[in-house]
Amino acid sequence: MKQCKLNAPHPHPRPRAGLLASSLRSIIVGRLQVRFMLICLLTSLASSLVLAGVKIEHWTAPTGAKVYFIETRVLPILDVQIDFAGGGAFVPEGKSGLAGLTRSLLEAGAGDMDEEMISGRVVDLGARLGGGADSDRASVSLRTLSSKKERDAALELMRTVLSAPTFPQSVLEREKGRTIASIREAETRPDAIAAKRFAAAIYPGHPYGVSPTVESVGAITREDLVAFHSRHYGAKGAVVAIIGDVSRAEAEAIALRLTEALPPGGAELVPPPVRKPLRETIKIPHPAAQSHVHVGLPAISRSDPDYFPLLVGNYSLGGGGFVSRLMKEVREKRGYAYSVHSYFAPRKLEGPFEIGLQTKRDQADAALKVVDDVLTEYMTKGPTPQELAAAKKNMVDGLALRIDSNAKLLGYLSTIGFYGLPLTYLDDFPARVKAVTAEQVKAAFARHVKAENLVTVVVAAD
Repeated sequence: MKQCKLNAPHPHPRPRAGLLASSLRSIIVGRLQVRFMLICLLTSLASSLVLAGVKIEHWTAPTGAKVYFIETRVLPILDVQIDFAGGGAFVPEGKSGLAGLTRSLLEAGAGDMDEEMISGRVVDLGARLGGGADSDRASVSLRTLSSKKERDAALELMRTVLSAPTFPQSVLEREKGRTIASIREAETRPDAIAAKRFAAAIYPGHPYGVSPTVESVGAITREDLVAFHSRHYGAKGAVVAIIGDVSRAEAEAIALRLTEALPPGGAELVPPPVRKPLRETIKIPHPAAQSHVHVGLPAISRSDPDYFPLLVGNYSLGGGGFVSRLMKEVREKRGYAYSVHSYFAPRKLEGPFEIGLQTKRDQADAALKVVDDVLTEYMTKGPTPQELAAAKKNMVDGLALRIDSNAKLLGYLSTIGFYGLPLTYLDDFPARVKAVTAEQVKAAFARHVKAENLVTVVVAAD
């Protein structure tokens, strides 16, 4: 067999000018990436400075977009996120999956750029484009160096992606194929089956309970994406969160620049009202060795005044890991499960309260009995003084770690803006947590976790 020599010439050698341009481009990109990585590494060292005197400013841009801004000069970085009421709850009937496809295809082509050009441009700038879609919102985020040249170029790219997506038919068909393949694969897994069936059961007839199917994704057309973008990615419904090394005047210009080319619509939208389910137990056959168990109901919206009592109370019930009651009773005392948890997930409307675990299928009924006993006792008596004190200490002490970088602060800033929380939310958090009493926890659980509305789903049940 003939072997190639290490110094053999390339079969299609580039012109010298092309090689030089390529080398220069590699050097420039490399320097930008190294600079960006070093700055990111410094973020953790600067956390104490980032947290000092966090001040949120808010205004409405001339386009109608709501803007939330934190100025911090600690690092030469700019983070921007724009949220829209473009989540799964707003998708037309029979088109589930449209929100996610619309969001993911924003970067598949925009203006005169295809997806490869957009990706290359992001790399050239040493920037990051991100985001996603959930039940309530769709988001697009950008992280870039704050130096004017890189910042302006990155913002222009974000503006184009937001305002002029082309939704190429070929990419849509490719992504539909991938999504359908993922759905079919998930339909074989007990964990995915349980999550999907649980959502449908606690949100009967509501968009929060609808999951993409092979049929719904297959029915989505390019025209659907264009219409959804036009309706839900408008300036009037946009929430712009900006944090980083820019002034208030620069932030105002950034918000205007990013939203002035958006569709004119997008006024604030709210999903249809949630109807509470009736208590039931749903058992779904599956050959898995372990049962997957979900217990819960729609519980709380993000603006509900009971948010803090439920947040603090859930830590003791099942949100605090090994110190929670569910973990102690289900795992440590009886060995029914490796892990068991509970959580509240507030949304625009009533988001779910859920208790979840996996256990041997012949132990599922016994484990459920323990879960029911623990929940009933907790709702009757509330947390002990020791549990309440431990929950408060952990949540207050842990706040600093949850907002110790611009990226984490951006998440809170966008949440504050999208859900209309007070600008002082982060400042008020420790005091609000410390003020929670055991009686408030009991009363909040009684209002939001009613036994007559609890739904239980067990996949791989005997």
